[in-house]
Amino acid sequence: MYPTRGIQVPVASSVTLDELPTFASLTAQSVGKSSITDWILDPYPDKPRVVFGKDGSFKLTVFADIHYGENPWDWWGPEQDVNTSQLMRTMLAMERPDYVIINGDLITGENTFRENSTTLIDTIVQSLDDAKVPFSSTYGNHDNQVNITHIEEIARETSITPFSFTRRSPPGVGGVGGPGNYWVPVYEKQTDISPVLVLWFFDSRGGVHTNGTAMPDWVDESVAGWIADETEAMNVAWGPPESRSALAFVHIPPHSIRAVQETLNSTINPGLNADELGQGSTQATSNPASAGNDQPFWDALNTHVKNLRVVISGHDHGDEWCAREPAYDVIFCFSKHSRVSILLSRYGGYSEEGWGRGVRSLVFRSSLPSDEIDTYILLEDGTVRAKVLLNGEYR
Repeated sequence: MYPTRGIQVPVASSVTLDELPTFASLTAQSVGKSSITDWILDPYPDKPRVVFGKDGSFKLTVFADIHYGENPWDWWGPEQDVNTSQLMRTMLAMERPDYVIINGDLITGENTFRENSTTLIDTIVQSLDDAKVPFSSTYGNHDNQVNITHIEEIARETSITPFSFTRRSPPGVGGVGGPGNYWVPVYEKQTDISPVLVLWFFDSRGGVHTNGTAMPDWVDESVAGWIADETEAMNVAWGPPESRSALAFVHIPPHSIRAVQETLNSTINPGLNADELGQGSTQATSNPASAGNDQPFWDALNTHVKNLRVVISGHDHGDEWCAREPAYDVIFCFSKHSRVSILLSRYGGYSEEGWGRGVRSLVFRSSLPSDEIDTYILLEDGTVRAKVLLNGEYR
């Protein structure tokens, strides 16, 4: 157990998620007034602010595709859950992050039982609670299944731990099955009025509805307008966006990343590249008829979110590289598969010999948007690979 820099044990909020107004709705109330409402300054009024360290740095550690709940009727399913929790504890002790992201597919929902599926969240967050580290989650295609939904997982997560910063989307944002679109401000100091970093989280849906029919596997078009409204209001409340950075997390990679894989250079873009990005590997590709349906989201993200330093996805367990997407000149990185698989199966937590398990970490050297970000893959045995420096020159 260790204290995280700048974070104290938060108290539970007295405000329900459904009561949170949108940034845009507050802008109209606040423009022209002498002070901006606390809602605009901070959507987490009852939590301590997430802040950079006293040395000016900030470290994020990303877990992904942990797939709890696989084959609970077999000996190896529950044992994999125990081993994955141990991996989480090990990585948290090694990295000592300021903030943690679980980037989708927390649960293999198709294997769980309706009566206890969401209680797996309790086990997942225990390691984070013990470490007293604040965190956010995105949810993936395996989290939308007949016996479980994104909204149920969000409700469970936010009700059992004070360290979760996960939120529901405002009404009308995210489409059916996609309630997990939100952002988290990160400040240089507790007393600052404006953040120096905004963490954006998006819900790429996928999986199936509770009736078993296919769920759209892309960020809903409604999110595009929400991004535009939120960033406009941020600029009113906090001033021009040039003074702050942004990161984005979404479980299923945007479809434009598929073409990026074809131009990888193993020297510039090191790391595992074992999953070919084919049908179902990126957004809006499970059904050919849906091709391009994630484009409004991708356009809005890259148009309205300035100083977007990197976009990070999971989903494809055999990939861990970073590269620059040429259309918007934005850096994209894969997370690292964090599920401990006893059997090298093709279930949700699939893996192959030699892939390894671990995390991706990102280290901000300072809060300046012009400064570089170190990122790397750390495996459970302490091996570091795919280490690159993210800056304006990175390709």
